[in-house]
Amino acid sequence: KGGMTCARINCAHDDEAVWRAMAESVRAHASEAGQECKVLMDVSGPKCRIESVHTARKVRLFRGDRIALVREMANAKKEDSIIATINFPELLGKLSIGNEVWINDSKIGTRVVTADGERVELEVCSARIKGERLRPEKGVNFPDIELHLEPLTPKDLTDLDVVASLADVVGFSFVQRPEDLTFLYRELSVRRPDKPQMPVILKIETPLAVRNLPRLIVQAGGAGPVAVMIARGDLAVEIGFARTAEIQEEIMWLCEAAHVPVIWATQVLEGLVSDGMPSRGEATDAAMGQRAECVMLNKGPFLPEGVRFLADLLRRMDRHQAKKSARFGPLHSWPLEELGFDTPS
Repeated sequence: KGGMTCARINCAHDDEAVWRAMAESVRAHASEAGQECKVLMDVSGPKCRIESVHTARKVRLFRGDRIALVREMANAKKEDSIIATINFPELLGKLSIGNEVWINDSKIGTRVVTADGERVELEVCSARIKGERLRPEKGVNFPDIELHLEPLTPKDLTDLDVVASLADVVGFSFVQRPEDLTFLYRELSVRRPDKPQMPVILKIETPLAVRNLPRLIVQAGGAGPVAVMIARGDLAVEIGFARTAEIQEEIMWLCEAAHVPVIWATQVLEGLVSDGMPSRGEATDAAMGQRAECVMLNKGPFLPEGVRFLADLLRRMDRHQAKKSARFGPLHSWPLEELGFDTPS
């Protein structure tokens, strides 16, 4: 009722039973309201995450603290106060002293101080003054190294069995090369042999994906409906915050030229959705999302309020902007009669 037209299910969390319950709930309520609401399911892709955290007590990380990333707990040392493992332990062998490692959408920034392939010691160089908690399932980014991971993990292939039958649209996380799309389409065709190709959303999250975006659009557009998500969380960490605004503008220009819909994503109105009150910067950022076809909000206790606020904000911005072009419409904040002028007939 607030204005949601698509529900996103992240396959990185929960399981088939929960996903089916979510999709059924969305469709039942949409039908009851007489509205259409598509179901988007994101396959996780090779997203590196914190797998486990071992510490003697609950702690917050502050600048100067150290974390030990280990392949196995046997590689930990007695003096390690905070120990963590990741779901792609082989990546530890690629890290060198000085490499940056970012955790939880850049909330924790660290730098490698020792590395031997089995154990990497990180020093926290960026965190809020009140500190940050290190928790399992939080994402980990390695902007200084090429990961060279398979585009679909064994878990993704299992999840596609459900996605192919349950979702209206599939989100391809960490797609980087046209060959990745060939792989996905082949797997979907096996699971949907007598159905049209499922619409795919290209989630642009790495510098390589940005460089390859024209080729990705051509490859996907030749197979079926395609859209692009500017996944600003991982993308900002990978390319640097200073370049994020520039790159998202270039992605939108390219997609407009190619007639490809765009989703403006990550941390939109996060303060409102999480805490009930948006910041001024958040409101301006959400207004900029009007130039895309879709704006994505994350989950939170104030999500209904967030959807209503966003829908109202985007309707107001429609008068001023159509995609990337200004409308130069009449301004209503200063009525001519109040300024002492005659209203034109």
